[in-house]
Amino acid sequence: MTGTALADPRYRELDAVVRRYHRRPDSLIEVLHVAQRLFGYLPREVLVYVARSLAVPPSLVYGVATFYHFFSLTPRGRHTVTVCTGTACYLKGAGRILQALERATGIAAGGVAPDGTLGIEAVRCLGPCSQAPVVVFDEEVTGELTPEDVLRRLRGWGGDDA
Repeated sequence: MTGTALADPRYRELDAVVRRYHRRPDSLIEVLHVAQRLFGYLPREVLVYVARSLAVPPSLVYGVATFYHFFSLTPRGRHTVTVCTGTACYLKGAGRILQALERATGIAAGGVAPDGTLGIEAVRCLGPCSQAPVVVFDEEVTGELTPEDVLRRLRGWGGDDA
């Protein structure tokens, strides 16, 4: 552990998780989930730390972190709206939802509001295609929404929680 890592209690918590999994390389995804929860995203130094802790190449950690949409290498907003732009969602209006979100918030997909309260993401297929178009509000997956539904939900975050 480096001096910076020693001073940061999040690294101690991350170490506890790595030990719980017996430093097994196949625990990489679980460890990355914990790291992201602790740090809010996966900065480069955390990826390197995880690679050393699990004795795996940094390229493997980076590859996993960039493959799955639920990992972020950049800071996210306190709230995140994720719009699925896979084929089924796109055909059922995901593009219109994303445009409405960008227009209403002034935040482009992949961006975060300057005050850090909201981030908007567009991802390829999330999987629940029968519910298209699918939008994830923080960690709540919702489907069959219109742009108006999404903006109404967004206004619900506008009070003391957004």
